[in-house]
Amino acid sequence: MSGKILVTGGAGYIGSHVVKLLAQQNRDVVILDDLSTGHAEAVLHGELVVGKTGDTELLQRLFNEHKIETVMHFAAHTIVPESVSDPLKYYGNNTSSTRNLLEAANQAGVKHFIFSSTAATYGAPTDSAPCHEDLPTAPINPYGTSKLMSEIMLRDLSAATDLRHVVLRYFNVAGSDPDGQIGQSTDKATLLIKVAAEVAVGKRESLSVFGTDYPTPDGTGIRDYIHVSDLAAAHLSALDYLEKGGESTLLNCGYGHGFSVREVIDSVNRVHGKPITVIEQPRRAGDPPALIAAVDKIHNTLDWTPQYDELDTIVRTSLAWEKTLLERRGNSEPSDT
Repeated sequence: MSGKILVTGGAGYIGSHVVKLLAQQNRDVVILDDLSTGHAEAVLHGELVVGKTGDTELLQRLFNEHKIETVMHFAAHTIVPESVSDPLKYYGNNTSSTRNLLEAANQAGVKHFIFSSTAATYGAPTDSAPCHEDLPTAPINPYGTSKLMSEIMLRDLSAATDLRHVVLRYFNVAGSDPDGQIGQSTDKATLLIKVAAEVAVGKRESLSVFGTDYPTPDGTGIRDYIHVSDLAAAHLSALDYLEKGGESTLLNCGYGHGFSVREVIDSVNRVHGKPITVIEQPRRAGDPPALIAAVDKIHNTLDWTPQYDELDTIVRTSLAWEKTLLERRGNSEPSDT
């Protein structure tokens, strides 16, 4: 078995699902999270250290004490509209803190680095063809730019040192742990399936559909939705790839096909058993008609086979988690897990 793993942001939505899978492999894990959006109760394995990813002294202590061999870096701000209104918050946490993390990892001789990136690095492609990893990057918001800058730093550090890395560019992450232990509890969430599930359980009054006149079969935008448990499994496959000597690489994480907003709503209505309230709104600036991952590279590189590639399954786990939150918190506003 390989050395100890540092998971930043491991109390958050995606990081907590990865930590759960690491537990199943009996991995030795340290989680670093400031709990600003994450929740300690979502950490099902390992040692939780409460602190910030940009804290250089804390990082040096963690690397020295724990002899970290691998870093999985999830900690980041992720709300696109907030990144537009407060860009320095995103460049500070997503980019500057990543730079500090990379410096500490380099000084400690860390061997492997897995980075949580985003399809937002591609920006708004003008056609509906799947996004290949060699597509020019053209982010249209500070969130996407902050992640792209971190990708570049990681690439350049790996070129100059023995560090090897995998960058995973997520498409639309959705769903929750099928076992119901953890899930997506982001306060004021903006992602479609999460919001639709909140409408279904009565937390919100309605779902807004932004744009019904796109050049798509039903006029609404099409996105590639990937279940969070499949995404988590991709991270463990990336770790296995690096531990077996794989070279640094960048991979899309998606299913290679998409669903329209109307198809998602139909699925929510079907799984929920009755229709949710929908309000049609004008398009939002910068939203592409379709955003779908080209996935040939990840399947050719990693030993990874998705298990939850079915829209109703994604929606069903999302709805189940919303009901769990209502039971746990008595209809109070949830915090991120």
